[in-house]
Amino acid sequence: MTNKSQYNLLTCISMIVGVVIGSGIFFKSDNILMATNGNIFLGVLAFCIAAISIIFGSLTLSELAARTDKPGGIVSYAEDAYGNGAACALGWFQLLLYYPTTIAVVCYVVGIYTCMLFGITATLKTQMIIGIIVALAIIVVNILTKQVATYFQTAATFIKLIPLFLIGIAGFLFGNPSSAVTVTSPELVSGSWLSALIPIVFAFDGWIVATGISHNVRNAKKNVPLALIISPLIILFMYLLYFVGMSVYLGPEAIMSSGDHHVELATASLLGPWAAKGILVFVIISVVATANGLATALFQVPYSLAIRNMFPASPKIVQINKKYNVPLYSYIIGGLIMFFWILVHYVTQAYNILPNSDISEIAVTLNYVLFIGLYYEVLRLAFKGEIKSFFKGKVTPILAILGSLIILYVGFQNKLFIVYVLICACILVSAYIYYHRKNGTVSETLPTED
Repeated sequence: MTNKSQYNLLTCISMIVGVVIGSGIFFKSDNILMATNGNIFLGVLAFCIAAISIIFGSLTLSELAARTDKPGGIVSYAEDAYGNGAACALGWFQLLLYYPTTIAVVCYVVGIYTCMLFGITATLKTQMIIGIIVALAIIVVNILTKQVATYFQTAATFIKLIPLFLIGIAGFLFGNPSSAVTVTSPELVSGSWLSALIPIVFAFDGWIVATGISHNVRNAKKNVPLALIISPLIILFMYLLYFVGMSVYLGPEAIMSSGDHHVELATASLLGPWAAKGILVFVIISVVATANGLATALFQVPYSLAIRNMFPASPKIVQINKKYNVPLYSYIIGGLIMFFWILVHYVTQAYNILPNSDISEIAVTLNYVLFIGLYYEVLRLAFKGEIKSFFKGKVTPILAILGSLIILYVGFQNKLFIVYVLICACILVSAYIYYHRKNGTVSETLPTED
C-alpha cells in the first residue's frame, strides 16, 4: 500500500494553496473585470461572495473530514452519508468531468505563458501541444518518483506567492488605490456583475484536493480539517491583494484589452523586460504546480472507487505496482481521461463554442451543486447532536449551501449549461445503476492498509 504518512500538515496546506493559486487568478482577472465592466469594487465584492462558498464549504467539509481517514475524500463522505450508490455517482463525476476538465484548461494555460516567455507565436495548436507535454511529464513524474512531485508541490507553493505579492504591493504603491472604491455602476443595479462569480470560482477551485489525498496525510482526522480551514483564508487574502493591486496599477481598461498578457505588461512596466521574464517563470511554475496537484488527486480516484468495487476491473486497479509503489492502472486511467478532455478543450476553443468561458467552468459549478448534499449531512449531524458547535454545525453549512446556490444561479447564464447538466446527470445515473447492478445491496468492506 501507499505510505500513509507521506504528507504532513504543511504539505496538505501547500497542496491546497498550490493547486488553487496558480492559473485562475492569472488568466481570469480580465474576465472578472469584463463582467463588472471594469469596476474594481464590484470585482472585490464578487470575490467576497464567491469566498462564501469556498471558505464555508471548506469549514463544513472539515467536519466530515474529521470523522474519517478512509481513502477517497468526498467519496468517503458521500458513502457514509448516503450509501455506496451515491458515493459511486459522485466519484464518477469527479473522475470523468470535474478533475480532468480543470486539468485540461490548466495545462493549456501553461502553453499560453510558455509562449509569452519564449516569444513563440501563440497559436492555439502550439499552446495545446505544450499543454500535452506538461500533462505527460506530470504523469511520468508522479508514477516514477512521487516524492519529487510532493517536494515540487510544496516548493512551488511558496514560489507562486512571489508574483502575487510583488504585483499586489507594487500596485498599491505606484497605482491609484482610490479607483478601487468607485461603486457607481449600472451593473450594480442590474446584477450583471454577478457573472464575475464564475471565473472567480474557477480561480478559487481546487481546495477539495485535500480530501482526495486524505488517506496519505499524517493524522488525517486532525490535519485535513486544519488544512481546509487555513488554506482558503490564505488564498482569499492573496487574491484580493493581487487583483486590486494589478487593477489599480494598470487600470481595468488595460487589463481587459491585454487579456492574458496583463501579467507580462505589468511586470515589464514595473521591473523591466528581463525581470518580467523572471516573473513569467514563476507564473509557469505556479500553473504547473496547479496541474500537478489536481492530477495527484485525479490519479487517486480510480483507486478509491476500485477498493469499493465501484469501477470496472476493480481487482486490477487496486493492485499496487511493486516497482513504483503506486496503483499504476489508476494513474493510467486518470491520464487517459485527462487527454480526452484536453482534446475536447482544443475543439471548443478552436471553434469558439464557449466564448469567454471554457469546459471546466460548468463542471466546477456542478461540483458545488453536488456538495450541497454533503453540506446538508453536516446540518443533519448537528440536529442529531453529533456536532455540538452551533457555528460549525448550523451556520457554516447554511452559508455554504447559500454560496453553492449563488454559483448555480450564475451558472445558468452559460448557454450550454443545460447540455452539461444532462451529461452530468447521465454520468451520475449510470454510476448509480452500475454499482447496484454489480453489487446489489451488499456492502463492501474497505481493505485496511498495511
